[in-house]
Amino acid sequence: MAQSVNSVVRALLGFLIIFWFSQLFGLEDGSWLVLLLWILSGLIVLWPGIDDLLARYLFELRRPTLVESQRLAPSWFAVAQRAGIDPRPFSMWIQLGEVPTAGAPGGRTVAVTSWAMAGLPPGHLQAALAFDYVGHLYGSSSIGRLLHWYTAPTRLVGAGVRKLLRLSRTIPAVGCTIVGFLILAYIGLFMFVLVFYDGWTIPLLYLSPLLLPAVFAGLARWNERMADQAVADLGFGRTLLEILYGWQAQHQQAVRRMGITQPDWLSGQPVVAERIRALELYLQGA
Repeated sequence: MAQSVNSVVRALLGFLIIFWFSQLFGLEDGSWLVLLLWILSGLIVLWPGIDDLLARYLFELRRPTLVESQRLAPSWFAVAQRAGIDPRPFSMWIQLGEVPTAGAPGGRTVAVTSWAMAGLPPGHLQAALAFDYVGHLYGSSSIGRLLHWYTAPTRLVGAGVRKLLRLSRTIPAVGCTIVGFLILAYIGLFMFVLVFYDGWTIPLLYLSPLLLPAVFAGLARWNERMADQAVADLGFGRTLLEILYGWQAQHQQAVRRMGITQPDWLSGQPVVAERIRALELYLQGA
């Protein structure tokens, strides 16, 4: 349920982003034609090969090597047996990143992070794969695939915001200059729309990018917790807790060695400590 609601909200925000950019380029009345074309573009998800293309080029995942495939296969088959599904239609992918769990790409793609692949024993690797699988419970339906396609604009905007934030921290002079220029340009554009457009509908639409990060953060936290609970329902709750505790300890050690502090929300995932507390409460209630 959480995954479905999350996808619907992100898809609606995706349509809003398409409308906003079409207005930005001066299409005005043509914005509705752009939205219609975007709706029709969803037919591409009916192509059987779209999952691999999305995984490789949109989510920047990679195929596992032969050794990695041999290590992943037993854990994935164990998860599929526990969930009562056929594991063969799904394909394994690796998400590069030092985070405990991968973001669910949808469709028939199952991803695990390079951190989990390199450092987790087989039993814990099962929990990491189970976390990704719970995002696919409704992914085989045509509606789920369409929603997955229509959320592409929201994911691209979120990725762009995170990259700008990282750039402003890594190279403050360049990053802050770019961010400052974009803010000034945006303010100027909004003032133009506010002065020359009648009513509040269009100005409110131009304010939507300011609201998207907060909406994304709230949806990510809620969906992540629901996914953690679904993993616990499959019987991997305690193991997932061990993964989160292990990642938290390793992450804190790395931060102390480097002498920097970086918020967990820059990784695009909710704070791990909050996930741990929520999962512990759920397991106690169960």
